[in-house]
Amino acid sequence: MTGRHHRFARRDTTPAELAELAVVDRLAEQLAAHLALRTADIDLVHIHGAGSSRVQAIVSELLHDELGFREEVVITPQDGLVTRARPDFFYRLGPDRGILAEVERGGTTTNNHDLKDFWKAHISPDAQHLFLVVPMANWNERGTARERPYARVVSRMGAFFGEPRREVDVLSAHVFGYGSQG
Repeated sequence: MTGRHHRFARRDTTPAELAELAVVDRLAEQLAAHLALRTADIDLVHIHGAGSSRVQAIVSELLHDELGFREEVVITPQDGLVTRARPDFFYRLGPDRGILAEVERGGTTTNNHDLKDFWKAHISPDAQHLFLVVPMANWNERGTARERPYARVVSRMGAFFGEPRREVDVLSAHVFGYGSQG
């Protein structure tokens, strides 16, 4: 892991899940490298008042164009829940197995988008993994950092892993930080 990528995984895993985690980890490493390589480009579009779609387009260059993630796919609803969850990206690992990938910006922690994304992965019968791409810092109109979501998201995601009582059915969550730290 780098200072911009943190991995969480359930402790109790089967041999098949361990093999799946290896595939997911390789994809995560590619995304972390892509974000690091594109930091300057991300900084140009990750400015006060800009939408997340511009950052999402840079992430899409790797996830969609090179790795085969699909964009804006409606995932299968969980039995008994009425939902039309539509993650930014989805990667199918196999039948009923996959990765949700979400790109967040201003509302990452202020509007709990990180927790909503985790919930989306939890309730989806098609997804067991979450890639959460969040800013290292969000900027105010003066161009200074008003918050640093990455560190907070890492802490919040960590609450769902490590102890069997806290763990849910999300097998792994990867948090990626993008842009400059300010």
